[in-house]
Amino acid sequence: MNTKKKSATAGAGTGRKQSGRPEDERLPLASTFAYGFQHVLTMYGGIIAPPLIIGAAAGMSPQNIGVLIAACLFVGGLATLLQTIGIPFFGSQLPLVQGVSFAGVATMVAIVDDGGGIQSVFGAVIVASLIGLLITPLFSKIIKFFPPVVTGTVITTIGLTLMPVAANWAMGGNSKAPNYGSVANIGLAAATMAIVLLLSKVGNAAVSRLSILLAMVLGTVIALITGMADFSKVGQGDVVAFPTPFAFGPPTFHLAAIISMLIVILVTLTETSADIIAVGEIVGSKVDSKRIGNGLRADMLSSAISPLFNSFTQSAFAQNVGLVAITGVKSRFVVSAGGVILVILGLLPVLGRVVAAVPTPVLGGAGVVLFGTVAASGIRTLSKVEYRNNMNLIVVAASVGFGMIPIAAPAFYNQFPSWFSTIFHSGISSAAVMAILLNLLFNHLKAGNSENQSVFVAGTGRLVREEDLECLAHGDRFEDGKLIDCEGKEVPIQSSSKSEH
Repeated sequence: MNTKKKSATAGAGTGRKQSGRPEDERLPLASTFAYGFQHVLTMYGGIIAPPLIIGAAAGMSPQNIGVLIAACLFVGGLATLLQTIGIPFFGSQLPLVQGVSFAGVATMVAIVDDGGGIQSVFGAVIVASLIGLLITPLFSKIIKFFPPVVTGTVITTIGLTLMPVAANWAMGGNSKAPNYGSVANIGLAAATMAIVLLLSKVGNAAVSRLSILLAMVLGTVIALITGMADFSKVGQGDVVAFPTPFAFGPPTFHLAAIISMLIVILVTLTETSADIIAVGEIVGSKVDSKRIGNGLRADMLSSAISPLFNSFTQSAFAQNVGLVAITGVKSRFVVSAGGVILVILGLLPVLGRVVAAVPTPVLGGAGVVLFGTVAASGIRTLSKVEYRNNMNLIVVAASVGFGMIPIAAPAFYNQFPSWFSTIFHSGISSAAVMAILLNLLFNHLKAGNSENQSVFVAGTGRLVREEDLECLAHGDRFEDGKLIDCEGKEVPIQSSSKSEH
C-alpha cells in the first residue's frame, strides 16, 4: 500500500498519468522519447553486433552489412512496438525492448560456413520460428515452476552473464584492435561510469532518471575532446533507405539448418520467458501464463517475419531490463518510443551512423552499472526466499554456479554435441534449466526428502542454544551490543575463552 501511495505521489509531482498497472504509466511526450532514446543507446551495440558478425562470415561487402544492420534496427523497432503495445494474443505489454537474439549467432555462422549462405539462414529462421509459435502454449504454462527461488536465480544470472559484455565494451569492443584494453579505453569507460553515479546522486529526479543517457552524451563529448571518437563517416552513404524485401534473394530451406535453428528458438523461448518474468518482478506487475504466452507469440511472430526484411530471430534484450530497474521508469510507452526511434534509425541510416559513432568504451562504462543493477534486482528477489528447513540455498548455489560455467570458461562445451552446446553455452539458459529442474526435484517431488536435507541447511538460519536462554532473566535486553537487565544495569558478558564450558 505504501508503495502505491508513493508512486501516486511521485506521479502527481511530475505530471504523469497513472493507471492501475505500473507499466501503463504515461509520461510527457518529451520525457517519453528521451527515456526511449536512452533504451536505444543501451541496446544499440548489442543489436548491431549480430549482423556485423553474420555478414562478415557470409563474406558481405561493408555496404551489404550496412543493409543488414539497418534491417535489424527496423525490424527490432517493429517487434518492440508489437511487444509493448500489443494486439490480441500477441505482446506482453511490458517494457521490453526487442532485437536480434545473440543466442543464435554461432548457429547462424555455422549454417553460413556449411555452405548454406545467408539465404539458408533466413529460411531456417522462418520455419523454426513458425514451429516456435505453435509450441508457445507449452512454455506459457511453466509460470508455476518459477517461484522466487527460480526467478531470483535467473535474474541474478542475467546480470552476471552480461558483465563480460560490459567489460569487452569498456576495453574497446574489438579484441583485434591495437588499443584494445588500453588505459585510455578503460579510463573513458570509468569516466562514463563515474558520471552515471554522480548524476544518479543529483537531487533532481529528471536528471537522475536520465543519468545513463546524459552520461553517454558527456562520455562521447570527452571522447571527442581526447580524439577517441570519429564522426567523419556519418555523412557517407544513403540518408534514407527503406529495407528491400529479400534483398539477398529468396530464402532456401535445409533440414539440418532448420533443426539447428529450432534449438536456438527453444533457447530464445526460455530466455524471453525469464526476461518477461524478470521485468514483471522489477515493475511490480502480475505476470501469468497468459501474459507469458502473449509475449512469446510476439517474439515468434516477429522472428518469422524478420527474414522478409533481411533480419534474424527476435528476443527481449536483458540489458534493457537493467535500465528499467536503475531508472525506475516502468512505462511500456517509453519503450514503445524507443521502438519508434529504432524504426526511424532503420529508415534513416545516417542517424544510425551517428549513434554507431558513440565510442564502445562509453557503452561499457554505462553497461557496468546497468548489468550490475540486473544482478542486484535478482539478489533482492532472492532475499524474499525462505531458506530454513529446505533445499532452496543449494538450488540457488548450484544454479548460479552452473550458469557461470560458460562465462568463466567459454570453451567448456566445445567438445559436446552442437545441440547441447547451443543450449548450455548460454549462462542464462544453463541457470534457468538447472533452477527449474532442482526446484522440481526438491520442492515438488518431495519423496525421499529428509527433515535435515543438507549441510547447507544448517547455515541458513540463526541458532540460539536453549541453555543460553535459561541464563536470561525477565526484562533482559540488548542495547548497543550490551546486555541490560530490567533495572537498566549492564550485565557483564563472559567470553567463551574464560568460560568453564
